[in-house]
Amino acid sequence: MTQNTAISEYWKAYVEEHPEAADKFDSAWAFGDSPRLADELLELVLKGIKTGTASNKTVYEQQGISLPFIGGHSILLDGEGAPQAIIETIRIETVPFNEVTAEFAYSEGEDDRSLESWRHEHEVYFTREFKRYGMSFDPAMPVVCENFRVVHVKQLP
Repeated sequence: MTQNTAISEYWKAYVEEHPEAADKFDSAWAFGDSPRLADELLELVLKGIKTGTASNKTVYEQQGISLPFIGGHSILLDGEGAPQAIIETIRIETVPFNEVTAEFAYSEGEDDRSLESWRHEHEVYFTREFKRYGMSFDPAMPVVCENFRVVHVKQLP
């Protein structure tokens, strides 16, 4: 089964149980930029520790991708690209990197959950991401701060 087929079938099965979500599909994606990071962060979500994620708004624009929206449902993929859970966006705000709050950093559930750790790790990540576009990190860059809740976890066969 191809990954696209697995994603489509997972969404179809979810909508059969939750028809009110039929027009709320946002996207299917994995956290981070490596299979290892995708799996680590997915595990934090599944344990209920990670309830937020930060994205580089400039990359959305570069790729022509729409921003997440409140009520939108996303399929979370593991490091292999297989669907594992569905989340619903419950809060979204775009703020400059240097204005991200300690509360939001904590919701990301990573490292020691402090703002200092969040800033360090995300500067490293966003610098790596910008490099692919021939751009440089800027502390005033717009960051999409998204909070979510898990609405479904894929059951093992």
